[in-house]
Amino acid sequence: MQSVDRAVSVLEILARHGEAGVTEIADELDVHKSTAFRLLGVLENRGLVAQAKERGKYYLGAGVLRLAGAAAVRLDISQEGVPVCREVADELGETVNIAVLDDDAAVNIMQARGTASVTAQNWLGRRTPLHATSSGKVLLAHASPTLREGLLARSLPRFTERTITGASVLRGELEAVIEQGYAVTVEELELGLTAVAAPVRAHDGRVIAAISVSGPVYRLNSDRLPEVAKRTVAAGAELSRRMGYGF
Repeated sequence: MQSVDRAVSVLEILARHGEAGVTEIADELDVHKSTAFRLLGVLENRGLVAQAKERGKYYLGAGVLRLAGAAAVRLDISQEGVPVCREVADELGETVNIAVLDDDAAVNIMQARGTASVTAQNWLGRRTPLHATSSGKVLLAHASPTLREGLLARSLPRFTERTITGASVLRGELEAVIEQGYAVTVEELELGLTAVAAPVRAHDGRVIAAISVSGPVYRLNSDRLPEVAKRTVAAGAELSRRMGYGF
């Protein structure tokens, strides 16, 4: 824990000063120069700091920007997603979620409940499997080939009798998601639960999130699914526009 604390302190020192040498950092941390050098070496290997060779000074690396950018995207989506989710939840009466990719799972970062879903469970902050949820399928369909093929090569856990566990069947589902612009799951994660999800894009066209509408099978039945899918796709397009896509 002490090493982690010191590493974070190094980042804070560089953020405060812009750049600093090993001696300066060691003095501020009150540690030996060799300790400071080891800390900087680890951070440099992870791209969190970089060294100006001609001056021997260290400064914050591009890895910090990558982490900050990822955090900023989540904050932006959460903020911009509030009115979109609220409108859809009020209109359809169902639960609306926004999920983002988190390693090999989808994590829900925003939720709005409609009038018909007052007793629905809270999905906020919950990590859900990519192969058994509508949001997960959208994110997986648009993920890097490495992540997608890596997951397809695994043994996929079964949650209900309707969970897709075969790689070839799931691959076909993901192709359909790309083609039709949305994903549907019916009792694949939980019995009695249906969900529809559509992609949310960043300004450069990358899919950075999925917006979903979920509810009980008896309300989101085959007669109503086309209407819900159309509204979900429209919500995804609206949130994408708010994130700068299409300008």
